[in-house]
Amino acid sequence: MPGHTSPALDAGVATRDGAGRSHQTSFNVWPDLIQFRFPTTIMSLRLCLLATCLLVAAHASKDGSNSQLKPTKWLTASELENVPSLNDITWERLENQPLEQGAKMIEKIYHVGQIKHDLTPSFVPSPSNVPVWIVKSNGQKVECKLNNYVETAKAQPGFGEDEVTIVLTGLPQSSPAQKKAMRKLVQAYVQKNNLQQLQKNAQEQQQQLKSSDYDYTSSEEAADQWKSAKAASGDLIIIDLGSTLTNFKRYAMLDVQNTGAMIGQTLIDLTNKGVPQEIIHLIGQGISAHVAGAAGNKYTAQTGHKLRRITGLDPAKVLSKRPQILGGLSRGDADFVDAIHTSTFAMGTPIRCGDVDFYPNGPSTGVPGSENVIEAVARATRYFAESVRPGSERNFPSVPANSLKQYKEQDGFGKRAYMGLQVDFDLRGDYILEVNPKSPFGQRTPAHKQAAYHGVHHAQN
Repeated sequence: MPGHTSPALDAGVATRDGAGRSHQTSFNVWPDLIQFRFPTTIMSLRLCLLATCLLVAAHASKDGSNSQLKPTKWLTASELENVPSLNDITWERLENQPLEQGAKMIEKIYHVGQIKHDLTPSFVPSPSNVPVWIVKSNGQKVECKLNNYVETAKAQPGFGEDEVTIVLTGLPQSSPAQKKAMRKLVQAYVQKNNLQQLQKNAQEQQQQLKSSDYDYTSSEEAADQWKSAKAASGDLIIIDLGSTLTNFKRYAMLDVQNTGAMIGQTLIDLTNKGVPQEIIHLIGQGISAHVAGAAGNKYTAQTGHKLRRITGLDPAKVLSKRPQILGGLSRGDADFVDAIHTSTFAMGTPIRCGDVDFYPNGPSTGVPGSENVIEAVARATRYFAESVRPGSERNFPSVPANSLKQYKEQDGFGKRAYMGLQVDFDLRGDYILEVNPKSPFGQRTPAHKQAAYHGVHHAQN
């Protein structure tokens, strides 16, 4: 009927006015129903569309989920053909290749392995085949093996009364660069741990020079450095894991996790014999930096405590690993973790590994003076050895920065700190510094003298 609205679309509310008369207030609810049902319809369409997209994506993933990760997407066929097998790579070949050429080869092997996941770690050295040397303060070495070094060390007079430094080598001693780097490191610790006698000898030498008409040079002023250096003592253990990596394939297939767990168990045995974990400093070189991290994890899992410090000397790219396992040296593996990166784009890793990471001359294929990838790795050991030597603890001033360019432009964003043995445990972040191509490598007073960096960082611990 005209003027009549269907009751289904009308709603009314009976009210009374002040005089008591009844009124019917009505309103139409159809627009509200439309406003309610229309968004619901759109929502349903959207959900259907989303479900369809998900089905299509799932089907595409099933058909070729790794299509974007095929090596042919970023390497030509000829380049892939030129990637050598692990059996074709030797330590001698890496030492004889120019730095850039060796770096490119390592990078290709690493990336192909990460994409294809066809390199599964399989090599774990037998404890009875891993040489260990306990270095006394006078430089004498006591030889043993990984399976009995704890008992041999504890049998040494005074062992464990001061700091215990344990170094895990990551390259074979057949490499001249590695051999020299380890020799320098051992010599530096012998000087540090036998400092009192060295100071006495240096003072005698200084007296002899002063009593003559001879003018001694700045290099001979080591006597003054030793005289002012802080006397310290400690024990040094070399676990020569690198000697078991007789070929590059063994290096590439090293089972970091299981090897680290094996070494971690020896650290547990060591502390069970009365050596506090607070005085243990574990140092890993190259691939063994990650072994050190795994050893620290094993120690913490078994004891509920952390080692005092782990230092990574140019932590390596891990060429073989289990995809479902997070591994590698990282902060948290000890109370304090520091790393020195000297071949970031070659055998070393670009990944941050510690509470503080130092990049001499910034992230690069190799630091100045290194002619091949092996020497680039060994330079981190040389730098650390220099910082251990009495009087040279502050040879490597650095500042927090993102690049060498930022460092050179004096655009760093913090106070300078020192890389090496005497690093402050409260440092965090990335630090850049410049180094010399030849020994002495440290620039005790850089060209710009760090004037723009607001003084020296002071430890909070």
